[in-house]
Amino acid sequence: MRSGMVEKEGFAALVLRLRSEGISDLDLLTAVEQTPRSQFVPPTLTDEAYSSRTIPIECGSFMEGADLAVRLLHRLQVKPGHRVLEIGTGSGFMAGVIGRIAERVLSVERYKTLVTEAQARMDAMGLRNVIVRQADGSNGMPGEGTFDRILVTAAFTTLPRFYAEQLTHGGSMVAPLMLDGENCMMTRLTKTGSRFEREDLFQAPYLPIVPQIASAL
Repeated sequence: MRSGMVEKEGFAALVLRLRSEGISDLDLLTAVEQTPRSQFVPPTLTDEAYSSRTIPIECGSFMEGADLAVRLLHRLQVKPGHRVLEIGTGSGFMAGVIGRIAERVLSVERYKTLVTEAQARMDAMGLRNVIVRQADGSNGMPGEGTFDRILVTAAFTTLPRFYAEQLTHGGSMVAPLMLDGENCMMTRLTKTGSRFEREDLFQAPYLPIVPQIASAL
């Protein structure tokens, strides 16, 4: 009973913080509520599940704070019927939320351990439209068709123009771009014809993207 109350209180506090930022999308917030974050964080950190703190997870990776995660999803603007590609599964939380709105989600991760754990969470929640795969996502997923939305949670050093071929017309991707050696800017890139229109959103704490799948872990 207590864990359920902590979950509800954590979510309610998160909603208040998000509304102060102007984020009140009912479909998105409902999807977040239906995807309990406590099931995605390490057991010793469940009290931090809805905090704005970055949470360490397996394989030296991390999970975005709750505020940043929902802020990114708000900017991604996923709609029913969309096919979505996520580069960097991590815990699987954002893939789970997207899966409650979109038609299909393909989420790729370089660490096998994270893939296995995230897929188990999707299965436990009955999210059969979310596929988690171990793959090198540094060049997207050519050969998988086109996507309406792409979310990347590792930073590029230059504008990833090659992704344009993997987006539908009018489709968009949200991805971080390195500004210098330490800072990166979240950007939204919208496909218009064969070009991208770039919109800078806000700075975020992401590391540069690493090519190839992990040989261990």
